[in-house]
Amino acid sequence: MYPDDLQYTAEHEWVRVSGSTVRLGITSYAQEALGDIVFVTLPAVGTELSAGQSLGEVESTKSVSDVYAPFAGTVSARNEALDANPELVNSDPYGEGWMLEMTTADGALDDAPLLDSAAYQALLS
Repeated sequence: MYPDDLQYTAEHEWVRVSGSTVRLGITSYAQEALGDIVFVTLPAVGTELSAGQSLGEVESTKSVSDVYAPFAGTVSARNEALDANPELVNSDPYGEGWMLEMTTADGALDDAPLLDSAAYQALLS
């Protein structure tokens, strides 16, 4: 349910690090709590984000929730498929439901409060 190859935040985002590029989305716990996702708002490619800054919103049939940048960086890609199919966040949160990719600032990941799968699951208990 919480893949070991990812890292997680206390705000229920996941990150997959590949060199200086990081792909992120929300966890299965977050998408289940939100319910049916009906709209996703994401920043444009090239947007610079600070750690803790809202990077977009996820709207569900229950509520609207902000998604936060877990570290500083620049948006290098956004999942355009979510514009037409926001439900991908529900059906495949760690795959086709990814939200965006960021190029991290030097050292940004060193200070990011990221959890491994076991620590994230302990947080949920």
